[in-house]
Amino acid sequence: MAQPLARDVVEEIAKQYGVCIRPVPLRRQDILTGQVEVIDVPCGATLESKCPPCAKRNRQLRRAQCREGWHLDHEPVNLPDNADDYQRHLVELRADAQAWRDEVEKAGGDTTDLDAAIDEDLDEEINRAGMRGNVLGRTSGKRSRSTKRRQDAPDLPKRQMTKTTLGRTFTGSDGKTYRPSMFVTLTLPSYGRVLEGAPLDPDRYDYARAARDALHFSKLVDRFVQNLRRVAGYDVQYFATVEPQKRLAPHLHMAIRGTLPRAELRQIVAATYHQVWWPPTDVVRFEGDHLPVWEDGAGYLDPTTGEVLPTWEQALDRLDQDDEAEPLHVLRFGDQLDIQSVLAGTPDADQLIQYLSKYLTKSLGDALGTDDPRRKAHAERLLEALRFEPCSPTCPNWLRYGVQPKGAKPGMAPGRCKGKAHKPDHLGYAGRRVLVSRKWSNKTLTEHKQDRRTWVLEALGVEDGPVDPHRYIWRPVKPGDPDLAPIGVRLLRSVHERQRWRNHLARLTAEADGQGFSATEGRAA
Repeated sequence: MAQPLARDVVEEIAKQYGVCIRPVPLRRQDILTGQVEVIDVPCGATLESKCPPCAKRNRQLRRAQCREGWHLDHEPVNLPDNADDYQRHLVELRADAQAWRDEVEKAGGDTTDLDAAIDEDLDEEINRAGMRGNVLGRTSGKRSRSTKRRQDAPDLPKRQMTKTTLGRTFTGSDGKTYRPSMFVTLTLPSYGRVLEGAPLDPDRYDYARAARDALHFSKLVDRFVQNLRRVAGYDVQYFATVEPQKRLAPHLHMAIRGTLPRAELRQIVAATYHQVWWPPTDVVRFEGDHLPVWEDGAGYLDPTTGEVLPTWEQALDRLDQDDEAEPLHVLRFGDQLDIQSVLAGTPDADQLIQYLSKYLTKSLGDALGTDDPRRKAHAERLLEALRFEPCSPTCPNWLRYGVQPKGAKPGMAPGRCKGKAHKPDHLGYAGRRVLVSRKWSNKTLTEHKQDRRTWVLEALGVEDGPVDPHRYIWRPVKPGDPDLAPIGVRLLRSVHERQRWRNHLARLTAEADGQGFSATEGRAA
């Protein structure tokens, strides 16, 4: 029993060679030649607990993305490409389908099948063809609320906006021009005294507020960026990561292109808040075995009176009509704030880039697996506080407070939300772990990945010509397919391929180093 398992050794070697250990098999058909083959595609996991090689690649890509955009000294060109003939043909076909649908509706017919065909076939094909967004744009009205600032929040200065994404430059006494940038760390307020990641007094720790702050933290970050751009007077670009503190509250590290006076930045943080205008949750109407019941055609009913519960839109309408209504929750940043100025090409810049990506491959809920009983108990109490907290308009927890969730359907029950925020791996935070502004590096993550691929292929002497995206048809391969080899065989093949690539690349690198040494020697002579 002390002997290692051969299958585990294969997986460990695959990790060493950077081979995905959870590949996704896809069947690729070439529509020109008719050739069909099964290809393993990397799973693309971002967490080390799922696939360390993929997580490492994603971390390296994010570092490259951060490095290229942080100290950019020229305006990025961010114009969309012109639509090709196939994309234009799809939009024209979509226009015809819309006309057919409108004619059926005008005649009083049922448009259900047409709507499904348009949504599931045409609109999805438009996106697959390389177009962003939806042809209809926003189809639902947006509720507007008063933009009057809260009396307990300080006012913010406002500058005239300029059409630039670059920060200010400074000229030193030696005539050299500097373009500094910033690194900012933002945290949430205190919920109680903490020692080594666990509350000193768990009974007095404000778990309810901590849970709500985590649920809506991404909205607070959005509000901070809006205020930052208003005060700075230009289109501030940023690269930010969200990570858990030891106390399990999310906090933000943000690399900002350009610089602002520190006093102004502190003023922006102090004046930033986010109000959650949702129905009140202070009264629990249904719990335990006394839960709303579903009735087709009506929705959820009170099991005692048979009264239909108000829908999400009706609950919001009531909130709008109440002049004395208060927001469900108000978020603010805490007092802890760290601001650093950074120059391009310095050791500090490289160190901060590594710090930004340090925890990207770690789960927010790692504390649940810790050996420290105090931290584990703290994480479990936070999860319990999140259990019945509504995470979104579609959350089943709204039934607990007498409101039908948006898009209500049978089978919903409070405390059984399948949303990302309620999963132990996320501890309330359902937003993206990496936040990158649109004009940061003038490249998407896919383009950064292509840059790495091009470099490797050029080093190996392999041509990397453009590929027609419409040439191949991809289909998933089900388990048990006769063309699908066992996972162990597929991993061994991938390891052999990586060995061949590494040996070839090492030989080319050695030859290049030898030529470079000779050239240097010749110049010296």
